[in-house]
Amino acid sequence: MTAAGRVRRLAARVDAATPPGRDRAVDALRALAIAGVIGGHWLVTALVPGQGSGQAVLHDVSPLAAMPALAPVSWIFQTLSVFFLVGGYSAARGYRGGYVSWLRGRLARLARPVAVLVAVWIPVPACLYGVGVPGATIRTLLTLVVSPLWFLGVYAGLTALTPVAMRLAGRLGGFAAAFPAVVVAAADLVRFGLGGPSWVGWVNLPAGWLVPYLLGVAWALGSLRGRRGPALMLAGGAAATAALIVWAGYPASMVGVNGAAISNLNPPTLAAVMFGIAQCGLALLLRDRLARCMRRPLAWALVALANLSAMTLFLWHQTAFITVSSAGLLAGRVPGLLTAPMGPAWIAMRIAWLPVFAAVLSVFWLAFRGLERSRDPRE
Repeated sequence: MTAAGRVRRLAARVDAATPPGRDRAVDALRALAIAGVIGGHWLVTALVPGQGSGQAVLHDVSPLAAMPALAPVSWIFQTLSVFFLVGGYSAARGYRGGYVSWLRGRLARLARPVAVLVAVWIPVPACLYGVGVPGATIRTLLTLVVSPLWFLGVYAGLTALTPVAMRLAGRLGGFAAAFPAVVVAAADLVRFGLGGPSWVGWVNLPAGWLVPYLLGVAWALGSLRGRRGPALMLAGGAAATAALIVWAGYPASMVGVNGAAISNLNPPTLAAVMFGIAQCGLALLLRDRLARCMRRPLAWALVALANLSAMTLFLWHQTAFITVSSAGLLAGRVPGLLTAPMGPAWIAMRIAWLPVFAAVLSVFWLAFRGLERSRDPRE
């Protein structure tokens, strides 16, 4: 049998083994959200050699700083709102009482892969320091690995609030998301409009991501049916985002940019929240089309495999990037990998490196994917 035939046979087996009631469109949205985050990080992060404290060190440089016209690209790859939308939907669909055991099972699926990542990386700084790697470079690498973990803490906290979110969304439907959105608006007004302390913005970290999470819960409970509500979310969110960027001075980029005075993501701003609402509306509008696409065995097999290992892919994608970049140091300033992102040529070269990052990530996937498969039947 040819390789293509074996792939088709495997896809057919995955398709046949899928329970009939499985909502494949939801899984497709989750896979797209994870792919967006991974692809976005690989495209907007460059490790560039430079000088620091008299030593050659690696700096994290963003192409969006040198080429701000690329800001619209961040609108494609900033997909965290879709992830929280799907997270709220899945949590509400899966919760049937037994809060403690239910929560323990869901958090265990997050904790196991994170614990292994931390265990692997704990000795790395000491080893790097022992072979003479500058402390500034070590900090840069650790930041790349650890910084994506913030979202898991927020996700775990929102998961713990699922019963409360279900009661609120059960009464108000999608309008429940207006409450945390107002909190975000008030915090932005204090820190940007009234000159208040910047730490006020950290209220937005849970409040901002609670907006799409509540929309997901409302979706699971039967709200947001049809196309009218999602269409209004898309149009209203997009219009509000554009207004905030054009007239209120919010950055156009939906990801953080090194050296920028304001980040839409860290912590999330009102512009990021409005953009997320638009994204959620678009996701809901695309649900039927995705469901039809997922009837194709090969497409569904790819999505199913990604969902089984979504946390592994998310946790190890920056390690894969660092591994490739570190290997590139042996060859000097490799174009598109260890060179400053200064123009279109760099973008083309970086895109050419994406399959290499993916290949190395597949090695980590093979090594650690089993950690997401629970051995406890209660999970």
